[in-house]
Amino acid sequence: MDQQYLKQKAAWLRRVLFDMLSSAEQGHPGSVMSLVDVLVALFYGGVMRFEVNNPNVNWRDRIVISKGHATMGLYPIYADLGYFDRKELDSFCTPDGILKSFGNTSISGIDATTGSLGHGPGIGVGYALAAKYDGLDSRVFVVISEGEMYEGSIWESALMAAHHNLDNLVIILDRNRKIILGDTEELLRLEPISEKWKAFGFHTVMTNGHRFSELLQAFSNIGKTNSQPLLVIANTVKGKGIPLMEGQGNWHYWQNINKQTKDEIRHHLIANENNPQ
Repeated sequence: MDQQYLKQKAAWLRRVLFDMLSSAEQGHPGSVMSLVDVLVALFYGGVMRFEVNNPNVNWRDRIVISKGHATMGLYPIYADLGYFDRKELDSFCTPDGILKSFGNTSISGIDATTGSLGHGPGIGVGYALAAKYDGLDSRVFVVISEGEMYEGSIWESALMAAHHNLDNLVIILDRNRKIILGDTEELLRLEPISEKWKAFGFHTVMTNGHRFSELLQAFSNIGKTNSQPLLVIANTVKGKGIPLMEGQGNWHYWQNINKQTKDEIRHHLIANENNPQ
């Protein structure tokens, strides 16, 4: 896979997402920007199976963004795949638009309504189990945040996934180390994360969530886990790609910034799009 192509796609996605957030003046930029490279690897790196212009084909892979506030990361991708008109991106979070801050199943390509944290893995287990019953060779990808691991439902779903040998289930942890209140390891320690998931029956892989070669190598483990579900721990930076937001917990939500700052950020993103690093 052409790494430069993936970098260009990531730069494009960050620029479009910022335009959407900036126009609506709402949303969750820190959480969605940390996830961009993971989504690009999945959709443009040859990992996910889908059909252009047909979001409902039955053999497709599914993706559930359990951290529902970051679902908007899929919107420009789905517009690019022809799931809905690109003009909808300009109506993000408006009364007349179909694209909301949190994804729901009324939007083409969105497989689960999320937002109540910790429920995505349970939905993913259901989809993965149904695919097994239906004899479909499709996989289910579920993106979680580290804060969701404070929810008991996450671990109930992990038990179910391992019990049913769901090797078609991939949990992706967006490990940006920041939840609303601060750093997880200072608030309520989660480490050792990999060992915890291994104890629940998962095959675990740790990777740099912003390096495409490492992400694609991590996803190459799908189907090679001896009937175990897969956990990919993607170490990321909250707000990645926008210096003002990087590593800053307060950018979990959109913050008021003036036009000059918006223009400076957009200029930075356009420069990266024209010359992705």
